[in-house]
Parts: sequence; structure tokens; C-alpha cells
Amino acid sequence: MSLPENLDESARSVIDENRYMTLGTSEADHRPRLSPVYFTHAGYRTFYWVSSPDARHSGNVAARPEVAIVIYDTSVEIGQGRAVYVDAVASVVPDEDLPRRCAEAFSQAGPGAVAFRPDELGGEAPLRLYHADATGYEVHLPGRDPRNATGIDTRVHVNPVERT
Repeated sequence: MSLPENLDESARSVIDENRYMTLGTSEADHRPRLSPVYFTHAGYRTFYWVSSPDARHSGNVAARPEVAIVIYDTSVEIGQGRAVYVDAVASVVPDEDLPRRCAEAFSQAGPGAVAFRPDELGGEAPLRLYHADATGYEVHLPGRDPRNATGIDTRVHVNPVERT
């Protein structure tokens, strides 16, 4: 699998072709906490996942909302890796926003995924809907890519956001 010519397109492709992201949060003692979560997105701007508010990563988001996300395909051959790195600010979706946010988050839920209803994610429910609003994006550019003059794997800033 080769990179699309346009790196913004490459970022969109990686996001669209994968269902799990690694969510990076920060523990109270500043150690990183990495959690794989099933995700959906809205316009490549907002990333959604469902989690227990008792999960450590959920507590980290509540205390320190700055997060890092990486989305990548582990099935590709060595040297063909593609990844998108996203800096974001995350939080739980408030109950009053659940109708709109659930409609947005679950409009593209993949096969086998649960399209949660607002009543399943608010009030006394054991799960919550979280969102991370992207503040920056980078893609992995392999050293062997002809666009990479250094020959060393690097990250390149991109803007995959859909234009409206």
C-alpha cells in the first residue's frame, strides 16, 4: 500500500480505514497512559469514543484534557506503515448535548459496532460518550518515500479537515 500523493488525503485515508485509535492521556504523576479505543469521527475534526467514567483514561481526561491520538494500520508490510498523529482536547459529552452528539458520533458506526442512544450514555448509565477536538495533525512519512529528502522516517504537518 503506498501513500496517496496528497498527504492530507493520506491522513483522511488512514482515519477512514481504521476503527481503533490509541488514546494518550497523562497520569497525575505525568506518566503517559495509552488506551486503545474504538472510535468514530466527524469531519476529521472530532473523534468520539465510549468509555466508563471509572476507566483510568477517563479520569485522566477529566483532570488533564490535553490528549494525543495515533491511528495506524498494523497489518501493512514493514516499510509501508502509515499513521496519523492528532493533538486534541478531550472531554465527556454533557447529558444535554447527547442527542446531537450521538447522532454525529454514531452516524458512521462500523459493522458490529453499537450505535448508542443518548439514554444509554447519560444519567446513571455506566458508560459515557467522550470527544476529542483536534488541534493539530501530523502524518508519518517513511524514509523511503520519494518526498522525504532525508531518508529518515519523520512526521509532516497536515490538515485533513473536510472543507465545507
